[in-house]
Amino acid sequence: MDRTVVLITGCSSGIGLHLALRLASDPSRSFKVYATLRDLGAQGPLWEAARSRGCPPDSLETLQLDVRDADSVAAARARVTEGRVDVLVCNAGRGLLGPLEMHAAGTVGSVLDVNVAGTVRTLQAFLPDMKRRRSGRVLVTGSMGGLMGLPFNAVYCASKFAIEGLCESLAVLLPPFGVHVSLIECGPVRTAFLEKLESVPGGALDGADAETRDLFSRYQRHLERIFREAAQDPEEVTEVFLAALRAPRPALRYFSTESFLPLAHLRLADPSGCSYVAAMHRAVFADEPAEEESAAAPGGPELRAPPAAAPQ
Repeated sequence: MDRTVVLITGCSSGIGLHLALRLASDPSRSFKVYATLRDLGAQGPLWEAARSRGCPPDSLETLQLDVRDADSVAAARARVTEGRVDVLVCNAGRGLLGPLEMHAAGTVGSVLDVNVAGTVRTLQAFLPDMKRRRSGRVLVTGSMGGLMGLPFNAVYCASKFAIEGLCESLAVLLPPFGVHVSLIECGPVRTAFLEKLESVPGGALDGADAETRDLFSRYQRHLERIFREAAQDPEEVTEVFLAALRAPRPALRYFSTESFLPLAHLRLADPSGCSYVAAMHRAVFADEPAEEESAAAPGGPELRAPPAAAPQ
């Protein structure tokens, strides 16, 4: 029986690396994984982990693929020896943290280029063949930052909101072609994501007003607490990808955690947005919210300090 051919972008670390290993070492030996990286010089940790997990030698290959470059994406596609990709995982992404007015235009453009245009380039390269074969699955690494606005993540959230619209539009269009699109909506995950942010304000933050600097300090404390107390292990998240991959009738959205869903529901329950804005502001910036204030929050006390204020 032919193996399922899977191509994953962004495999130098984090979810992409763990997913590539999970599929390549699957006991069924039913997957051939192409793990792609922007810089093949960073593939050492992937191969080291593959050896330690006993991945069969023909189950995993690495390819250079830079989602910012359409020629690079096309070249990677051409190197897939099976001549097809059954499952495409669009995982490559970048974060950007800090006050919006502190971000340089080039930095903003870089994040949008990778997260949005890069995903579009990848889909443009692989979807036509899936449509011709009338078979294929696309899994996209989503984020709670694409379902709700998070303070000091304005550009990152803008990119992930765009991905939601992109994937939802395709999900409506593609079923007649036998192609299914699923978003894996992730909360905070224990990866190198925070360390690999496109820009973490340092001295540049001095140019912000005092109140914004204070709020950013509070947000950083909140973020550290959330990642310390609520972040998921990437191995746990890869199982959600696997469930989506194997589902007979794939859904549009799968959630790695339900802990942030009360806030997501709140956005829909009050279309004006007022309840969500108040609840999120209180959850992030109130260092020690009073118990009675928490209980009175829209949605109830579960919104007191949700892990929804930390992006993946």
